[in-house]
Amino acid sequence: MNRITTYIRQSLQDIYPPEEVRALSMLICCDILGVDALDIYMGKDIILSACKQRELENIIFRLQKNEPIQYIRGYAEFGGRNFRVAPGVLIPRPETAELVSLIVKENPDARCLLDIGTGSGCIAISLSKSLPGARVDAWDISEEALAIARKNNEELDAQVTFCRQDVFSADGTQSGSYDIIVSNPPYVTETEKREMEANVLDWEPELALFVPDEDPLRFYRRIAELGRELLRPDGKLYFEINQAYGQDMIRMIEMNQYRDVRVIKDIFGKDRILTANR
Repeated sequence: MNRITTYIRQSLQDIYPPEEVRALSMLICCDILGVDALDIYMGKDIILSACKQRELENIIFRLQKNEPIQYIRGYAEFGGRNFRVAPGVLIPRPETAELVSLIVKENPDARCLLDIGTGSGCIAISLSKSLPGARVDAWDISEEALAIARKNNEELDAQVTFCRQDVFSADGTQSGSYDIIVSNPPYVTETEKREMEANVLDWEPELALFVPDEDPLRFYRRIAELGRELLRPDGKLYFEINQAYGQDMIRMIEMNQYRDVRVIKDIFGKDRILTANR
């Protein structure tokens, strides 16, 4: 083990589990500092320039404050692409990539899609890249999020149209416009906050995370209502959901006159995706 990896391990071992420390060490050395991975595996002692040493110390300081490594790097990997991220948007999760893959698999001929609560734009942009020729629109209430999403759209050469829109004030003026509406809205209840890690709770935007305990399905209900107007006949809803509310979601969606409602488990065996037909 060389001096750099020893320094990283000793600096982070009281904060992160051993597996995560090892992963962070490789990521910092290879991806951020530009150290050859083979040199690390061989235990070669590596001397950093004064500039790189300061950069390393700054990274360690930020990690000790529980800042996510994705925010430190400035981007996160999602579906094989790197998306810019900052504290104004959620860090994309693997479960959300499953949602995108399902939509693409089940709807190869979709021509008009809407992503509500787009954040970094990872869902909308991935759909745009995977469904050439499709029109993809994306809404978010946050100007900060939209600025990041538009930058990702430009850098990844996608064709998404972004719009600032509050889902609770939106209307159905584009009646029957969409084949698919997809959303990963806020779904963590206030009570569930106490179970969350500090690197999520202290850094990721509350606006994109939390819903009140007394109405945890409020975003889904509103989007389902809008979907009755915005979706074409036989159009589809796709949601990422809170695992605790799978059955409640089914009942609510069926009450909104959707059919063929399904809840699908994620890679961790948890209820995570809901789909329904108009």
